[in-house]
Order: sequence, then C-alpha cells, then structure tokens
Amino acid sequence: MTTPQAIQVSVLGWAPPIVHGLVRDLRVRWALEEAGWPYSEHVVNQAEQASAKYRELQPFGQVPAMQCDGLKLFESGAIVHYISERSPALMPDDPAARSQVTAWMFGALNSIEPPIMMLNVLDMIYQGPKGDEYNGLRAWVAGWVESRLDVLGGVLEGKEYVLGRFTAADVLLTTVLRILRDTDYVTKRSVLDAYQRRCEARPAFKKALKDHMASFEKHAPKT
Repeated sequence: MTTPQAIQVSVLGWAPPIVHGLVRDLRVRWALEEAGWPYSEHVVNQAEQASAKYRELQPFGQVPAMQCDGLKLFESGAIVHYISERSPALMPDDPAARSQVTAWMFGALNSIEPPIMMLNVLDMIYQGPKGDEYNGLRAWVAGWVESRLDVLGGVLEGKEYVLGRFTAADVLLTTVLRILRDTDYVTKRSVLDAYQRRCEARPAFKKALKDHMASFEKHAPKT
C-alpha cells in the first residue's frame, strides 16, 4: 500500500510530568514508526482542546486525534487499528490472523486497561476520604488488576509477543502495562516484565518515546 500523505497527529503542548510517557499519543506515534509513516505534530493547548473547531476533530477534546489524507480519526485504539490494517508490520495478511490481532487490541483496551485505569485514578487522582470504604474498593480493584495480569502472563508464557510475532496488539498491550510503571504489578511477574522490556526495546518504540518526550520539553511553560 502507498504510504498515506499529510499525516498529522494532535499532541498536548503541556501535561504534568507524572503522565509524561503515558499520554496516548505515544501509542499512535509508535504505530506510525513501526509502519514507517512520517507524520507531523499538531500541538494543542487547553483553550484549543475546548474549542468548537477541535471538538469537530475530537468530540471529547482529548488527544490524540489524527488527520490523514482528508480522513479525521480520534481514539488511540481506533487510530492504531486504522494504521495496522494498512501496514504489514503491524497486521498479518491472513484474515483469521488479522481477526486475532483485532481481538487482542480490543482485549488490551476493554479487558485489561479499565481496571488498571481505575486503580490509577484511586492512587493518583482521587482526593476524597480514604477510610475503610476506600480501602475496600482499592483492594477489590487491585485484585481485578492482578487477575487480568495473571491471564495475560499465562497467554504470553513461552512467547515473545502475544500472537507470536509483533503486531498492533503488542503496541496497545505494552502501553497499557506502562500505566503501572510506578508499581510492582508488572515487574513481579517475570513473563510480563520481560515482555514489556522486549517491546520497549524496539527501535520504533524508542523513537516514538523520544519524540513524545521532546514535544513536552519543547513546549514546557517558561519559568
């Protein structure tokens, strides 16, 4: 397939350092790097995120969004899927194998990410009382995370990647696991730890992360 032209990805001009390396444009950057598709950044600030013009591109005012040859897309999973369907680096040719990749992409975002994000909210965002009810809820969510990671670890046993070869499913799974980087949920599971390290050692990921971080540095508020 001919490489699409005029690809533009919306990214944040500023975000608190605690989420640097986690904002979801990283997923799209990584997929684009694996596909070998050049792109430009469209840096947005809070005012633009709230604007009617940007909401036409991303209804919720979030990043990333992508414009590609006149097509407008939002949601990181949908964008990665669009790229992967057009790149043999991210999706095999066999129809059944392609369906397996898609299933694991949905699994990453629908089965694994939600409890991880809920735990993240409880630990990093929630500012309310933290008594017995909070502790009980957190313990339940933590157990949910543990059970999902145990399943993923079992699937990955003896494999380099979730479907044998690297695919778009690994892009999403790895970026979901990164949300747990300040915990030991991944590192205490040797199979998952090795998997994440293997994926993050890929040159495309390193380039994507470097550009992701460089954008924050370039647009950091002047002090």
